[in-house]
Amino acid sequence: MSDPTQRYAGPNVDVPASLSPYPVSRMSAPHDLVDTAREIQQADKVIASVTSEKLGMIADQIRALQEQARDLLARANRDAELHRAECRFQKVAGQTYHLYRRTRDASDRLYFSMLSPADWRNAPPDPYEGSFRLESDASFTPLDEIEARDARSVTARRLLTG
Repeated sequence: MSDPTQRYAGPNVDVPASLSPYPVSRMSAPHDLVDTAREIQQADKVIASVTSEKLGMIADQIRALQEQARDLLARANRDAELHRAECRFQKVAGQTYHLYRRTRDASDRLYFSMLSPADWRNAPPDPYEGSFRLESDASFTPLDEIEARDARSVTARRLLTG
């Protein structure tokens, strides 16, 4: 076949028509290069759209994980600061302690007390900084978050026990 414009005159594909890669019936749809290119282009669009959507979901998950990491680090820093607060008694997990800032002298130090502002008849000797419950994992839970933490713990225990 030296002439590129000459039609192929060799043997045809010798398989049943249903297995032929080419249309072999007059009833079949015309099959040409433009149709194939159109199919490829459409497939590329679909793949690009699906990939873009999945990458968007991954980006959202990354942002959520970054926010969780920031929150975790902030809580760890707060807990470390609270553990460094002056405390003249043995802290027990599960108990609530009240944090004050000593400003009477030049030191400006945090300290824990077992007495709440109400125990001082709302006139504590130093500025009140907040109340925290010491947890068994050595973290501190602010008084206003205790109820939510307990609810999460109850839900987690229910899921674990089936």
